[in-house]
Amino acid sequence: MKTTQEQSAQNFNQLPLVMVLISGAFVAILNQTLLATALPHIMRDLHLSANTAQWLTTAFMLVNGVMIPITAFLIERFTTRQMFLSAMGIFALGTLICGIAPTYPVLLFGRVVQAAGAGIIMPLMQTVLFIIYPVEERGKAMGMFGLVIAFAPAIGPTLSGWIVDYYPWRILFFIILPITLIVLIATYFMLKNVTERTFPKLDVLSVVLSSLGFGGLLYGFSSAGNIGWGSSEVLITMLVGALSLGLFIWRQFILPQPMLEFRVFTYRVFALTTVIGIVVFISMIGGATILPIYMQNMHHFTAMESGMMLLPGALLTGFMSPITGRIFDKVGARWLAILGLTVVTVTTFMFTDLTSTTSFAYLTTVNTIRMIGIAMVMMPVTTAGLNELPKRLIPHGTAMNNTLRQVAGSIGTALLITVMTNSALNTPPEAGAEGMIFGVNMAFTVAAFISAIGVVLSFFIKSKERKDTRGKERELIRGKRKALT
Repeated sequence: MKTTQEQSAQNFNQLPLVMVLISGAFVAILNQTLLATALPHIMRDLHLSANTAQWLTTAFMLVNGVMIPITAFLIERFTTRQMFLSAMGIFALGTLICGIAPTYPVLLFGRVVQAAGAGIIMPLMQTVLFIIYPVEERGKAMGMFGLVIAFAPAIGPTLSGWIVDYYPWRILFFIILPITLIVLIATYFMLKNVTERTFPKLDVLSVVLSSLGFGGLLYGFSSAGNIGWGSSEVLITMLVGALSLGLFIWRQFILPQPMLEFRVFTYRVFALTTVIGIVVFISMIGGATILPIYMQNMHHFTAMESGMMLLPGALLTGFMSPITGRIFDKVGARWLAILGLTVVTVTTFMFTDLTSTTSFAYLTTVNTIRMIGIAMVMMPVTTAGLNELPKRLIPHGTAMNNTLRQVAGSIGTALLITVMTNSALNTPPEAGAEGMIFGVNMAFTVAAFISAIGVVLSFFIKSKERKDTRGKERELIRGKRKALT
Protein backbone atom coordinates (compact mmCIF):
# COMPACT_ATOMS: atom_id res chain seq x y z
CA MET A 1 0.00 0.00 0.00
CA LYS A 2 1.49 3.34 -1.02
CA THR A 3 1.68 6.25 1.36
CA THR A 4 0.07 9.58 0.54
CA GLN A 5 3.51 11.06 -0.01
CA GLU A 6 4.47 8.31 -2.45
CA GLN A 7 1.27 8.81 -4.40
CA SER A 8 1.65 12.56 -4.53
CA ALA A 9 5.27 12.23 -5.57
CA GLN A 10 4.12 10.36 -8.65
CA ASN A 11 1.24 12.67 -9.60
CA PHE A 12 2.89 16.02 -10.23
CA ASN A 13 5.31 17.60 -12.64
CA GLN A 14 8.81 17.19 -11.21
CA LEU A 15 10.41 20.10 -13.10
CA PRO A 16 8.79 23.07 -11.28
CA LEU A 17 9.53 21.52 -7.90
CA VAL A 18 13.16 20.84 -8.84
CA MET A 19 13.59 24.37 -10.19
CA VAL A 20 12.34 25.84 -6.89
CA LEU A 21 14.66 23.65 -4.84
CA ILE A 22 17.70 24.33 -7.05
CA SER A 23 17.00 28.08 -6.99
CA GLY A 24 16.96 28.03 -3.20
CA ALA A 25 20.23 26.10 -3.06
CA PHE A 26 21.81 28.45 -5.61
CA VAL A 27 20.94 31.54 -3.54
CA ALA A 28 22.27 29.93 -0.35
CA ILE A 29 25.61 28.94 -1.94
CA LEU A 30 25.98 32.23 -3.81
CA ASN A 31 25.49 34.11 -0.54
CA GLN A 32 28.23 32.06 1.11
CA THR A 33 30.78 32.83 -1.65
CA LEU A 34 29.93 36.51 -2.12
CA LEU A 35 31.24 37.60 1.28
CA ALA A 36 34.82 36.28 0.95
CA THR A 37 35.87 39.02 -1.50
CA ALA A 38 33.95 41.71 0.39
CA LEU A 39 35.56 41.13 3.81
CA PRO A 40 38.36 43.73 3.37
CA HIS A 41 35.77 46.40 2.51
CA ILE A 42 33.62 45.44 5.52
CA MET A 43 36.72 45.59 7.75
CA ARG A 44 37.50 49.13 6.61
CA ASP A 45 33.91 50.34 6.88
CA LEU A 46 33.23 48.90 10.35
CA HIS A 47 36.83 49.31 11.61
CA LEU A 48 37.37 45.60 12.25
CA SER A 49 40.52 43.53 12.65
CA ALA A 50 41.04 40.45 10.47
CA ASN A 51 40.45 38.15 13.48
CA THR A 52 37.13 39.83 14.24
CA ALA A 53 35.94 39.98 10.64
CA GLN A 54 36.65 36.30 9.96
CA TRP A 55 33.84 35.42 12.37
CA LEU A 56 31.39 36.53 9.66
CA THR A 57 32.44 33.43 7.71
CA THR A 58 33.37 31.19 10.66
CA ALA A 59 30.06 31.75 12.47
CA PHE A 60 28.14 31.04 9.26
CA MET A 61 30.05 27.79 8.76
CA LEU A 62 29.58 26.71 12.39
CA VAL A 63 25.82 27.37 12.53
CA ASN A 64 25.38 25.85 9.08
CA GLY A 65 27.31 22.75 10.19
CA VAL A 66 25.31 22.47 13.42
CA MET A 67 21.95 22.79 11.62
CA ILE A 68 22.64 20.08 9.02
CA PRO A 69 22.54 17.06 11.42
CA ILE A 70 19.26 18.34 12.88
CA THR A 71 17.58 18.40 9.45
CA ALA A 72 17.08 14.61 9.45
CA PHE A 73 14.81 15.04 12.51
CA LEU A 74 13.09 18.13 11.03
CA ILE A 75 12.36 16.39 7.70
CA GLU A 76 10.59 13.58 9.56
CA ARG A 77 8.71 16.02 11.79
CA PHE A 78 7.46 18.65 9.32
CA THR A 79 6.12 18.68 5.75
CA THR A 80 8.28 19.55 2.74
CA ARG A 81 6.49 22.87 2.30
CA GLN A 82 6.79 23.80 5.97
CA MET A 83 10.50 23.02 5.96
CA PHE A 84 11.47 24.80 2.75
CA LEU A 85 9.24 27.85 3.34
CA SER A 86 10.65 28.19 6.87
CA ALA A 87 14.24 27.76 5.68
CA MET A 88 13.89 30.36 2.92
CA GLY A 89 11.99 32.70 5.24
CA ILE A 90 14.70 32.49 7.92
CA PHE A 91 17.37 32.98 5.26
CA ALA A 92 15.54 36.05 3.86
CA LEU A 93 15.23 37.55 7.37
CA GLY A 94 18.95 37.04 7.98
CA THR A 95 19.77 38.65 4.62
CA LEU A 96 17.65 41.71 5.45
CA ILE A 97 19.35 42.06 8.86
CA CYS A 98 22.78 41.91 7.17
CA GLY A 99 21.77 44.49 4.59
CA ILE A 100 20.62 47.09 7.12
CA ALA A 101 23.16 46.19 9.86
CA PRO A 102 24.54 49.45 11.34
CA THR A 103 27.18 47.70 13.47
CA TYR A 104 29.29 44.55 13.45
CA PRO A 105 27.27 42.65 16.15
CA VAL A 106 24.06 43.14 14.13
CA LEU A 107 25.82 41.98 10.95
CA LEU A 108 27.15 38.90 12.75
CA PHE A 109 23.66 38.13 14.09
CA GLY A 110 22.28 38.40 10.56
CA ARG A 111 24.88 35.90 9.32
CA VAL A 112 23.90 33.46 12.07
CA VAL A 113 20.22 33.75 11.07
CA GLN A 114 21.16 33.23 7.42
CA ALA A 115 23.13 30.10 8.29
CA ALA A 116 20.21 28.65 10.27
CA GLY A 117 18.11 28.73 7.10
CA ALA A 118 20.88 27.69 4.69
CA GLY A 119 21.76 24.64 6.79
CA ILE A 120 18.28 23.20 6.18
CA ILE A 121 18.11 23.88 2.44
CA MET A 122 20.86 21.60 1.09
CA PRO A 123 19.99 18.30 2.84
CA LEU A 124 16.26 18.87 2.29
CA MET A 125 16.86 19.40 -1.42
CA GLN A 126 18.86 16.17 -1.75
CA THR A 127 16.24 14.22 0.19
CA VAL A 128 13.40 15.46 -2.04
CA LEU A 129 15.36 14.67 -5.22
CA PHE A 130 15.86 11.08 -4.06
CA ILE A 131 12.16 10.71 -3.27
CA ILE A 132 10.71 12.12 -6.49
CA TYR A 133 13.17 10.46 -8.91
CA PRO A 134 13.43 6.69 -9.43
CA VAL A 135 16.83 5.04 -8.97
CA GLU A 136 17.63 5.02 -12.68
CA GLU A 137 17.15 8.83 -12.98
CA ARG A 138 18.82 10.02 -9.78
CA GLY A 139 22.17 10.58 -11.48
CA LYS A 140 20.55 13.12 -13.80
CA ALA A 141 18.87 14.85 -10.85
CA MET A 142 22.09 15.01 -8.82
CA GLY A 143 23.87 16.29 -11.92
CA MET A 144 21.59 19.32 -11.91
CA PHE A 145 22.35 19.73 -8.21
CA GLY A 146 26.08 19.59 -9.00
CA LEU A 147 25.64 22.30 -11.62
CA VAL A 148 24.35 24.65 -8.91
CA ILE A 149 27.08 23.72 -6.42
CA ALA A 150 29.78 24.49 -8.97
CA PHE A 151 28.26 27.50 -10.75
CA ALA A 152 27.41 29.63 -7.68
CA PRO A 153 30.99 29.55 -6.25
CA ALA A 154 32.34 30.20 -9.75
CA ILE A 155 30.55 33.52 -10.20
CA GLY A 156 30.29 34.55 -6.52
CA PRO A 157 33.81 35.91 -5.80
CA THR A 158 34.15 37.59 -9.21
CA LEU A 159 30.71 39.25 -8.95
CA SER A 160 31.40 40.32 -5.38
CA GLY A 161 34.80 41.76 -6.28
CA TRP A 162 33.30 43.85 -9.08
CA ILE A 163 30.39 45.12 -6.93
CA VAL A 164 32.42 46.17 -3.87
CA ASP A 165 34.88 48.03 -6.09
CA TYR A 166 32.09 50.38 -7.21
CA TYR A 167 29.27 50.12 -4.64
CA PRO A 168 28.84 49.74 -0.85
CA TRP A 169 29.18 46.15 0.42
CA ARG A 170 25.55 46.17 1.67
CA ILE A 171 24.45 46.01 -1.98
CA LEU A 172 25.54 42.35 -1.96
CA PHE A 173 22.77 41.48 0.49
CA PHE A 174 20.20 43.59 -1.34
CA ILE A 175 21.00 41.63 -4.51
CA ILE A 176 20.43 38.34 -2.67
CA LEU A 177 17.24 39.49 -0.87
CA PRO A 178 14.88 39.98 -3.87
CA ILE A 179 16.04 36.69 -5.40
CA THR A 180 15.29 34.98 -2.08
CA LEU A 181 11.82 36.56 -1.92
CA ILE A 182 11.05 35.42 -5.49
CA VAL A 183 12.08 31.86 -4.57
CA LEU A 184 9.94 32.11 -1.43
CA ILE A 185 6.86 33.13 -3.45
CA ALA A 186 7.50 30.42 -6.06
CA THR A 187 7.88 27.87 -3.25
CA TYR A 188 4.46 28.78 -1.85
CA PHE A 189 2.71 28.15 -5.17
CA MET A 190 4.79 25.34 -6.67
CA LEU A 191 6.25 23.14 -3.94
CA LYS A 192 4.45 19.90 -3.04
CA ASN A 193 4.67 17.76 0.08
CA VAL A 194 6.66 14.63 -0.79
CA THR A 195 8.57 13.67 2.37
CA GLU A 196 7.05 11.19 4.78
CA ARG A 197 6.41 12.34 8.36
CA THR A 198 7.06 9.90 11.21
CA PHE A 199 6.71 12.48 14.03
CA PRO A 200 9.82 11.60 16.06
CA LYS A 201 10.19 13.13 19.51
CA LEU A 202 12.84 15.81 19.96
CA ASP A 203 15.66 14.68 22.22
CA VAL A 204 17.07 17.93 23.60
CA LEU A 205 20.24 16.27 24.89
CA SER A 206 20.98 14.98 21.36
CA VAL A 207 20.61 18.50 19.96
CA VAL A 208 23.04 19.86 22.59
CA LEU A 209 25.59 17.06 22.06
CA SER A 210 25.32 17.36 18.28
CA SER A 211 25.88 21.12 18.41
CA LEU A 212 28.87 20.83 20.74
CA GLY A 213 30.30 17.86 18.84
CA PHE A 214 30.11 19.04 15.24
CA GLY A 215 30.51 22.71 16.18
CA GLY A 216 33.60 22.00 18.30
CA LEU A 217 35.29 19.93 15.61
CA LEU A 218 34.47 22.42 12.84
CA TYR A 219 35.80 25.32 14.87
CA GLY A 220 38.88 23.39 16.04
CA PHE A 221 39.94 22.28 12.57
CA SER A 222 39.23 25.69 11.05
CA SER A 223 41.24 27.48 13.75
CA ALA A 224 44.13 25.01 13.52
CA GLY A 225 44.89 26.15 10.00
CA ASN A 226 45.34 29.74 11.23
CA ILE A 227 46.70 29.56 14.80
CA GLY A 228 48.34 26.11 14.84
CA TRP A 229 47.53 22.68 16.23
CA GLY A 230 49.30 23.35 19.54
CA SER A 231 47.04 26.24 20.52
CA SER A 232 45.09 25.66 23.75
CA GLU A 233 42.01 27.11 22.04
CA VAL A 234 42.24 24.48 19.28
CA LEU A 235 43.00 21.59 21.63
CA ILE A 236 40.18 22.41 24.06
CA THR A 237 37.51 22.93 21.38
CA MET A 238 38.53 19.74 19.56
CA LEU A 239 38.55 17.74 22.81
CA VAL A 240 35.10 19.03 23.76
CA GLY A 241 33.91 18.37 20.20
CA ALA A 242 35.27 14.80 20.11
CA LEU A 243 33.84 13.88 23.53
CA SER A 244 30.45 15.42 22.74
CA LEU A 245 30.33 13.69 19.35
CA GLY A 246 31.19 10.35 20.94
CA LEU A 247 28.37 10.76 23.47
CA PHE A 248 26.02 11.90 20.68
CA ILE A 249 26.74 8.79 18.59
CA TRP A 250 26.32 6.49 21.61
CA ARG A 251 23.00 8.14 22.46
CA GLN A 252 21.68 7.73 18.90
CA PHE A 253 22.18 3.95 19.14
CA ILE A 254 20.17 3.65 22.35
CA LEU A 255 17.29 5.97 21.40
CA PRO A 256 14.20 4.29 19.87
CA GLN A 257 13.91 7.27 17.45
CA PRO A 258 17.42 8.71 16.94
CA MET A 259 17.83 12.29 15.80
CA LEU A 260 20.52 11.20 13.31
CA GLU A 261 20.66 7.52 12.34
CA PHE A 262 24.27 6.29 12.34
CA ARG A 263 23.13 2.86 11.18
CA VAL A 264 23.36 4.23 7.64
CA PHE A 265 27.03 3.18 7.86
CA THR A 266 25.99 -0.47 8.10
CA TYR A 267 25.21 -0.17 4.37
CA ARG A 268 28.60 -0.95 2.82
CA VAL A 269 28.24 1.10 -0.38
CA PHE A 270 27.08 4.18 1.53
CA ALA A 271 29.98 3.91 3.99
CA LEU A 272 32.53 3.40 1.20
CA THR A 273 31.26 6.23 -1.02
CA THR A 274 31.08 8.57 1.98
CA VAL A 275 34.77 7.96 2.70
CA ILE A 276 35.61 8.52 -0.99
CA GLY A 277 33.58 11.75 -0.94
CA ILE A 278 35.58 12.96 2.09
CA VAL A 279 38.84 12.12 0.28
CA VAL A 280 37.75 14.09 -2.80
CA PHE A 281 36.64 17.06 -0.70
CA ILE A 282 39.94 17.19 1.21
CA SER A 283 41.90 16.97 -2.04
CA MET A 284 39.73 19.61 -3.71
CA ILE A 285 40.42 22.06 -0.89
CA GLY A 286 44.06 22.10 -2.03
CA GLY A 287 43.17 23.91 -5.24
CA ALA A 288 40.63 26.23 -3.65
CA THR A 289 42.77 27.27 -0.66
CA ILE A 290 46.45 26.78 -1.43
CA LEU A 291 46.58 28.00 -5.05
CA PRO A 292 45.28 31.55 -4.33
CA ILE A 293 47.77 31.86 -1.42
CA TYR A 294 50.62 30.75 -3.69
CA MET A 295 49.60 33.03 -6.56
CA GLN A 296 49.08 36.19 -4.49
CA ASN A 297 51.72 35.86 -1.75
CA MET A 298 54.53 34.05 -3.58
CA HIS A 299 54.00 34.69 -7.29
CA HIS A 300 52.76 38.33 -7.26
CA PHE A 301 49.50 37.70 -9.10
CA THR A 302 46.53 39.90 -8.16
CA ALA A 303 43.43 38.64 -6.36
CA MET A 304 41.45 39.07 -9.59
CA GLU A 305 44.01 37.00 -11.51
CA SER A 306 43.87 34.18 -8.97
CA GLY A 307 40.09 34.24 -9.20
CA MET A 308 40.24 34.14 -12.99
CA MET A 309 42.60 31.15 -12.77
CA LEU A 310 40.04 29.19 -10.74
CA LEU A 311 37.04 30.31 -12.82
CA PRO A 312 37.35 27.96 -15.88
CA GLY A 313 37.65 24.90 -13.66
CA ALA A 314 34.64 25.89 -11.56
CA LEU A 315 32.51 26.64 -14.61
CA LEU A 316 33.52 23.42 -16.37
CA THR A 317 32.72 21.44 -13.22
CA GLY A 318 29.22 22.87 -13.34
CA PHE A 319 28.73 22.05 -17.00
CA MET A 320 30.15 18.54 -16.49
CA SER A 321 27.86 17.65 -13.57
CA PRO A 322 24.68 16.96 -15.64
CA ILE A 323 26.78 14.98 -18.14
CA THR A 324 28.41 12.80 -15.48
CA GLY A 325 24.96 12.37 -13.89
CA ARG A 326 23.57 10.90 -17.10
CA ILE A 327 26.64 8.68 -17.51
CA PHE A 328 26.14 7.47 -13.94
CA ASP A 329 22.54 6.50 -14.76
CA LYS A 330 23.90 4.25 -17.52
CA VAL A 331 27.11 2.76 -16.09
CA GLY A 332 27.09 3.44 -12.33
CA ALA A 333 29.72 5.14 -10.18
CA ARG A 334 32.63 2.67 -10.18
CA TRP A 335 34.45 3.58 -13.39
CA LEU A 336 33.57 7.25 -13.14
CA ALA A 337 35.17 7.32 -9.67
CA ILE A 338 38.27 5.37 -10.78
CA LEU A 339 38.86 7.54 -13.84
CA GLY A 340 37.97 10.82 -12.10
CA LEU A 341 40.18 10.21 -9.06
CA THR A 342 43.04 9.12 -11.31
CA VAL A 343 42.76 12.47 -13.12
CA VAL A 344 42.64 14.29 -9.76
CA THR A 345 45.69 12.41 -8.48
CA VAL A 346 47.81 12.98 -11.61
CA THR A 347 46.96 16.69 -11.88
CA THR A 348 47.53 17.22 -8.14
CA PHE A 349 51.01 15.69 -8.54
CA MET A 350 51.55 18.19 -11.36
CA PHE A 351 51.17 20.94 -8.73
CA THR A 352 54.01 19.51 -6.61
CA ASP A 353 56.75 21.19 -8.66
CA LEU A 354 55.63 24.82 -8.69
CA THR A 355 58.19 27.61 -8.87
CA SER A 356 58.22 31.41 -8.84
CA THR A 357 58.13 31.33 -12.66
CA THR A 358 55.27 28.85 -13.22
CA SER A 359 53.02 30.35 -15.88
CA PHE A 360 49.41 31.45 -15.48
CA ALA A 361 48.45 29.23 -18.43
CA TYR A 362 49.94 26.13 -16.76
CA LEU A 363 48.13 26.79 -13.48
CA THR A 364 44.81 27.40 -15.24
CA THR A 365 45.06 24.37 -17.53
CA VAL A 366 46.07 21.88 -14.83
CA ASN A 367 43.48 23.18 -12.37
CA THR A 368 40.73 23.00 -15.01
CA ILE A 369 41.55 19.36 -15.86
CA ARG A 370 41.73 18.62 -12.13
CA MET A 371 38.25 20.02 -11.59
CA ILE A 372 36.89 17.88 -14.45
CA GLY A 373 38.15 14.85 -12.53
CA ILE A 374 36.40 16.07 -9.38
CA ALA A 375 33.17 16.54 -11.35
CA MET A 376 33.39 12.91 -12.47
CA VAL A 377 33.53 11.73 -8.84
CA MET A 378 31.60 14.03 -6.52
CA MET A 379 27.94 13.68 -7.49
CA PRO A 380 28.09 10.08 -8.89
CA VAL A 381 29.72 8.79 -5.70
CA THR A 382 27.21 10.64 -3.50
CA THR A 383 24.29 9.30 -5.56
CA ALA A 384 25.60 5.71 -5.48
CA GLY A 385 25.83 5.82 -1.69
CA LEU A 386 22.38 7.31 -1.13
CA ASN A 387 20.85 4.86 -3.63
CA GLU A 388 21.92 2.07 -1.30
CA LEU A 389 19.73 3.36 1.53
CA PRO A 390 16.06 2.49 2.00
CA LYS A 391 13.66 5.40 1.64
CA ARG A 392 13.20 5.88 5.40
CA LEU A 393 16.95 6.47 5.87
CA ILE A 394 17.49 8.91 2.98
CA PRO A 395 16.97 12.04 5.19
CA HIS A 396 19.59 10.67 7.59
CA GLY A 397 21.94 9.80 4.71
CA THR A 398 21.75 13.27 3.16
CA ALA A 399 22.24 14.94 6.55
CA MET A 400 25.23 12.69 7.30
CA ASN A 401 26.73 13.31 3.86
CA ASN A 402 26.44 17.10 4.09
CA THR A 403 27.73 17.17 7.67
CA LEU A 404 30.82 15.11 6.88
CA ARG A 405 31.57 17.34 3.89
CA GLN A 406 31.60 20.36 6.18
CA VAL A 407 33.97 18.56 8.54
CA ALA A 408 36.11 17.32 5.62
CA GLY A 409 36.43 20.86 4.28
CA SER A 410 37.66 22.08 7.67
CA ILE A 411 40.04 19.12 8.07
CA GLY A 412 41.42 19.55 4.56
CA THR A 413 42.04 23.27 4.97
CA ALA A 414 43.72 22.84 8.37
CA LEU A 415 45.82 19.86 7.28
CA LEU A 416 47.15 21.37 4.05
CA ILE A 417 47.83 24.82 5.52
CA THR A 418 49.68 23.17 8.42
CA VAL A 419 51.80 21.08 6.01
CA MET A 420 52.50 24.17 3.90
CA THR A 421 53.49 26.30 6.89
CA ASN A 422 55.64 23.70 8.68
CA SER A 423 57.44 22.69 5.47
CA ALA A 424 58.25 26.32 4.70
CA LEU A 425 59.59 26.85 8.24
CA ASN A 426 62.00 23.95 7.82
CA THR A 427 63.72 25.57 4.82
CA PRO A 428 66.81 27.82 5.23
CA PRO A 429 65.99 31.54 5.75
CA GLU A 430 67.96 32.46 2.64
CA ALA A 431 65.52 30.41 0.52
CA GLY A 432 63.03 33.28 0.72
CA ALA A 433 59.97 32.90 -1.52
CA GLU A 434 61.25 29.57 -2.86
CA GLY A 435 61.11 28.22 0.70
CA MET A 436 57.44 29.17 0.96
CA ILE A 437 56.77 27.64 -2.46
CA PHE A 438 58.42 24.42 -1.20
CA GLY A 439 55.73 24.37 1.49
CA VAL A 440 53.04 24.69 -1.21
CA ASN A 441 54.57 21.80 -3.13
CA MET A 442 54.58 19.61 -0.01
CA ALA A 443 50.92 20.46 0.67
CA PHE A 444 49.99 19.32 -2.84
CA THR A 445 52.09 16.16 -2.36
CA VAL A 446 49.97 15.27 0.67
CA ALA A 447 46.77 16.10 -1.27
CA ALA A 448 47.93 13.86 -4.14
CA PHE A 449 48.57 10.89 -1.84
CA ILE A 450 45.16 11.38 -0.23
CA SER A 451 43.44 11.34 -3.63
CA ALA A 452 45.49 8.24 -4.57
CA ILE A 453 43.88 6.49 -1.59
CA GLY A 454 40.54 7.39 -3.15
CA VAL A 455 41.57 5.67 -6.41
CA VAL A 456 42.24 2.43 -4.52
CA LEU A 457 38.94 2.66 -2.63
CA SER A 458 37.03 3.26 -5.88
CA PHE A 459 37.81 -0.27 -7.08
CA PHE A 460 35.64 -1.60 -4.24
CA ILE A 461 32.51 0.26 -5.39
CA LYS A 462 29.87 -2.08 -6.73
CA SER A 463 27.03 -0.51 -8.68
CA LYS A 464 24.24 -2.30 -6.85
CA GLU A 465 21.66 0.05 -8.30
CA ARG A 466 22.64 -1.10 -11.82
CA LYS A 467 22.13 -4.71 -10.85
CA ASP A 468 18.71 -3.95 -9.41
CA THR A 469 17.68 -2.17 -12.62
CA ARG A 470 18.90 -5.01 -14.83
CA GLY A 471 17.03 -7.47 -12.59
CA LYS A 472 13.79 -5.53 -13.03
CA GLU A 473 14.32 -5.40 -16.78
CA ARG A 474 14.84 -9.17 -16.92
CA GLU A 475 11.66 -9.73 -14.89
CA LEU A 476 9.74 -7.44 -17.27
CA ILE A 477 11.05 -9.35 -20.31
CA ARG A 478 10.13 -12.69 -18.73
CA GLY A 479 6.64 -11.37 -17.98
CA LYS A 480 6.17 -10.28 -21.59
CA ARG A 481 7.32 -13.66 -22.87
CA LYS A 482 4.83 -15.45 -20.60
CA ALA A 483 2.05 -13.18 -21.83
CA LEU A 484 2.91 -13.98 -25.45
CA THR A 485 2.93 -17.73 -24.82
